[in-house]
Amino acid sequence: MSQKDPCQKQACEIQKCLQVNNYMESKCETVLQEMRKCCARYPKGRSICCSGFEKEEREREKFKATSEGIPLPPQ
Repeated sequence: MSQKDPCQKQACEIQKCLQVNNYMESKCETVLQEMRKCCARYPKGRSICCSGFEKEEREREKFKATSEGIPLPPQ
């Protein structure tokens, strides 16, 4: 039996907020932040709902490292 996704509730809240606000992300910053907090509580890969947020975090780290002149580790 598969386990329930730990961040599914937050993912559903994002969808509801986006629908109510005509998909304007700026109107849903609070629920997006709650999702980020939830994703940060679990190891990568634990929540399928967090996959996009994990990618966002990797991109942010990559940009930060590049802008600071820090070489990126090989992947």
